[in-house]
Amino acid sequence: MKLIGILSDTHSCWDDRFARHFGACDEIWHAGDIGDLDTLMRLEAVAPVVRAVRGNIDHGPLLRRCPEIECFETEGVKVFMTHIGGYPGRYAPGVRRMLVEERPKIMVAGHSHILKVVYDRELDLLHINPGAAGHHGWQRERTLVRLRLDAGDIKDLEVIELGKLKV
Repeated sequence: MKLIGILSDTHSCWDDRFARHFGACDEIWHAGDIGDLDTLMRLEAVAPVVRAVRGNIDHGPLLRRCPEIECFETEGVKVFMTHIGGYPGRYAPGVRRMLVEERPKIMVAGHSHILKVVYDRELDLLHINPGAAGHHGWQRERTLVRLRLDAGDIKDLEVIELGKLKV
C-alpha cells in the first residue's frame, strides 16, 4: 500500500503544511507550474519519491528536470500526468489519444486551478485535478489531494483545504 500526495500550481509558493500533510506519503505527484527549483527540492525532502511534470510557467532547470508528460505505474496502478490535460469530454489536443493508447487508471492534470475529481466512464479512469496549492491565480481555496493505492485499487481519496486565497 502507498500513500500519495498530489498537488499542482504552487507557483514558487512553499507552505510548511505541504510537509505536514505529505510527510507520511510514499510519493508526491506535482502536476506542473512548480515555479522554481527550490519548491521541487523541498518536496523531494518530504517524500522518498517525487514525480513532477513541467507547467507553462516553468523554465530553466525545471524544463531540464521535469518532462511534459509522466506515464508510470506504482502499486499496480498506471498513472498519466501532465499539466495541461483538460477534462473528460474536453481533453487537451492529443491527450485523449495518449490516454487511449496508455490506458491509465488515473490521470492527473493541473493548470485550471480548479479542484476537480471525476470518473471518466468512457476511458475507465479517475481524472484528478488537485486545484492550486499556491497563492497566484483565481482559485478561491488552495487545495491538495491525498489518496492510497493498494494492489491496483484507489482508496481513501481526500481533499485537503489550505485556506482561502489571499487577494
